[in-house]
Amino acid sequence: MPRTRHTAAFALITAAALALTACGSGDPAAAPAGAAAAAEGKVPTTDVVSSVRKDEAAAKLLPADVRAAGTLTIAASVGNPPGSTYLADGKTVAGTDIDFADAVARKLGLRLTREVASFEAILPALDSGKYDVGTGNFGVTEERRRTIDFVTYINDGQGFAARDDSRLKKVTDLTQLCGLTVGTGAGTTFEVTLEENRHLCTDTGREPYDVKTYNDQGATWASLQQGRSDVVMSTINGLRYAVEQQEGVRFLNEFKRLDVGFAFKKGTPLAPAFQAAVNGLKADGTYDRILKKWGIGASAITTSRISPPEIK
Repeated sequence: MPRTRHTAAFALITAAALALTACGSGDPAAAPAGAAAAAEGKVPTTDVVSSVRKDEAAAKLLPADVRAAGTLTIAASVGNPPGSTYLADGKTVAGTDIDFADAVARKLGLRLTREVASFEAILPALDSGKYDVGTGNFGVTEERRRTIDFVTYINDGQGFAARDDSRLKKVTDLTQLCGLTVGTGAGTTFEVTLEENRHLCTDTGREPYDVKTYNDQGATWASLQQGRSDVVMSTINGLRYAVEQQEGVRFLNEFKRLDVGFAFKKGTPLAPAFQAAVNGLKADGTYDRILKKWGIGASAITTSRISPPEIK
């Protein structure tokens, strides 16, 4: 049902998200100035990275040519806070993905050349060799493990949000969505989960839910607020963050947890060094400071792992 009331909070976050996530060109400067104003005061800016010191043991795990070059190219999907967003200048990226990548680079004595890229473009680009590593809240799934290597650094996963007027209180079974329209991100594990299970409705004689995919998070939230979607499926941390910024919407529940990791081309020699660096961040306290900064303490992992099995 279309809504006639649009709150200032909704306008703020939607304008910001639409602008921030529109930048799939790879140019961070492409973020419109309006995004900067919208994001101002919303993103924590505490410095939790600059104190990180190089870990010689971890750095020695890098391939010799990488140690000699001292740089890596990283692709970052930007626009779904707290994972990643832009600061008020409309150019500087920030978020959990950004802090963890920068902290790992300092542990390994590397400089990162970061390029902003669309979420769905990063994993194929890793395989082609365009980038050395990618971030974008990439959940570790069995399908992805066939072609991608991961080094885990947090645990996040899949969840749901809806408008306050929704009859949904909690989604524990996807058949609860039968007959509804679900908004989600294109090329995500959410889209895969929804499409693979649409038959559950027709198998029981009910109308299947309709899946609407969007290339940016702002459009997904706009579809919910304007009544074109009944429910949104996205990251647990992203949903919790977003509903705090908007009126008229609420987080429903966690649906499934997934480990999240740095993404690499299959067979990468970089994984052991990245794993050692993440575990080094846990040992020196940086890890907990990053989680506290972004309010995602529940996403802590015990230890970093290389391409662990998908959490079932």
